[in-house]
Amino acid sequence: MLRRLALRDFVIVPALELDFHAGFSVLTGETGAGKSILVDALQLALGGRGDAGVVREGASRAEVSVEFDSPAVLAGWLDVAGFATDTSAVAPMLLLRRSIDAQGKSRAWINGSPATLAQLRELADHLLDIHGQHAWQSLTRAAATRERLDAQAGLDTTELAARFARRKAAADALALALARGDEISHERERLVWQISELDKLAPAEGEWAALSAEHQRLAHAQALMDAARLALDAIADEDRHNAEALAGRAVDALVSVSHHDARIGPIVEALQGAVAQLQDAAHSLNAYLGRADLDPDRLADLDQRLSAWMGLARRYRRPADQLPALLAQWRDELQAQDAAADTAALQAAVAHADRHYLDEAQRVSAARHAAAAPLASAVTRAMQGLGLGGGRFEVALSPLAQAQSQGLEAVDFLVAGHAGSTPRPLGRVASGGELSRLALAIVVSTLKPAPRPGDRSGEVPAAQGGVGTLIFDEIDAGIGGAVGNTVGALMKQLGHQRQVLAVTHLAQVAACADHHYVVSKALQADGRTASTVLPVSGEARISEVARMLGGERLAGTSLAHAQAMLQQAGLQPALTSAPSLTIDPNPGKLPGPAGSQTRKRSKA
Repeated sequence: MLRRLALRDFVIVPALELDFHAGFSVLTGETGAGKSILVDALQLALGGRGDAGVVREGASRAEVSVEFDSPAVLAGWLDVAGFATDTSAVAPMLLLRRSIDAQGKSRAWINGSPATLAQLRELADHLLDIHGQHAWQSLTRAAATRERLDAQAGLDTTELAARFARRKAAADALALALARGDEISHERERLVWQISELDKLAPAEGEWAALSAEHQRLAHAQALMDAARLALDAIADEDRHNAEALAGRAVDALVSVSHHDARIGPIVEALQGAVAQLQDAAHSLNAYLGRADLDPDRLADLDQRLSAWMGLARRYRRPADQLPALLAQWRDELQAQDAAADTAALQAAVAHADRHYLDEAQRVSAARHAAAAPLASAVTRAMQGLGLGGGRFEVALSPLAQAQSQGLEAVDFLVAGHAGSTPRPLGRVASGGELSRLALAIVVSTLKPAPRPGDRSGEVPAAQGGVGTLIFDEIDAGIGGAVGNTVGALMKQLGHQRQVLAVTHLAQVAACADHHYVVSKALQADGRTASTVLPVSGEARISEVARMLGGERLAGTSLAHAQAMLQQAGLQPALTSAPSLTIDPNPGKLPGPAGSQTRKRSKA
């Protein structure tokens, strides 16, 4: 779950450190105070898009840090990516940090090591799920409804999409063969003729270099032999003045006096080595001259073959040494053309791919049909307490005219707003407020099991709510009255399974929270506006709930109502006397009794 959020110079927040707890927490405050800024900061830390606009005016950069309990399912991924946590700790933590400078340049870190935004987004799928106040809009999109049903059914449609792609590729190949029959035939004839031309030469890999080297040697055979003879004469001919004889005399002269000076010894050894090398060279030259010969016939054969190589190279505009690769390429192309023209084989491939796809598509369809009714029942039950009593939710699976990569059916969410009415697409029959409540009902009904506190043995699926933290950003917009009480109770119930954070303007929801944070905005001494966030409890919380009920002018009835709501939720002890609370006109102080405590700004 989310443990801590720290901001520095983010939008209108100079510095902030905020600790979060298990259960249900709410963020409240006046419109524009900066409640949603905190949600934006979380999204940025988890790889969301950001630009220089998030940097507080006058600052060089904005920084966001968040700390989570590290899910066991991420241990292997973190280790492989080089972000491993301290697994010996009782509760391993996962630290994410993101900074954006005034030029819009972004940097990210995971557990102190540089990371990419893609890696942050990959982590986000396992850490939290954010539902905005317009979450209902996704419910009107076919892809979103299908994905939600698939997640409820535990389906992964990656294999289905892959089989559909193979099926489409086979069908496209058959259609191409049927449409381009004559063109393929002409292309095949051209390849056959070109291959036959190169087959006459039969160029082998590396042959061109060997032929060129041999031709170079034979073309200059006489010059090579003359040079070898001269070298041999200079090294070891019968004349006593050859190199070997002179070096030998030098050795003899030095050996006779070497016992008089030890420094002569290394020189003698060097000369003896030179004599040995001269003898080796003479032996090699004798061997070379013994094998060297003039072969005019072989030279003529080489001239003819090299000419054939160069002629084909010029014809096909390729370097001569690339002719073997060109022949192999044409043979591959001919094989592909033969396969492309084999309509019987292509038809068999289409039939096989179609059967392969249908097997998976039918499995997916069966799973969707099995999950549709339980999902509809669960959402219908949740609707009854959200001001939609008598309403009914259905999941409609309609066969598609043509098979698609996502399967054989379209998925639609239908709703009947009241008893006796016919379910229709929810975008056509529900108002914005009703859609918000439906979104909440669907979210609650499609949550996957969350990890139990301290249980790090199992893996929790990341799809559709299989995360430890849920954030609702004003998803209760347009809701009020008794329905608000139900929404608050529902979120509190969710808080028993998950960590739930809600940004809300609804007093009924705020009164149900286990933890309450107030976001306020104030003008600083330097003339700039800044947002702060402080936890409230006791009388300060009564005052905030009363403000949400009655506005800035707190009447006794609003305060009493607020206290009653908190007591009913079991979160506020009864006071011995009626509270006398006012909203301090100084925004640097918490609302409370006269002389209430001054707010202390959180430090980063």
